[in-house]
Amino acid sequence: MTRDDVRALAAVGLADADVLALAEVTAYYAYANRIVDGLGVELEDPD
Repeated sequence: MTRDDVRALAAVGLADADVLALAEVTAYYAYANRIVDGLGVELEDPD
């Protein structure tokens, strides 16, 4: 993301706290996915 991306989000009505929340959730999922990949976790077969 760049400042222009943040400005675009603000232009559609998101507050700074909203942008921060989006960044935090995105970062958490990126972190969790890397941990899972690094540990070699495999998905369970639903059948």
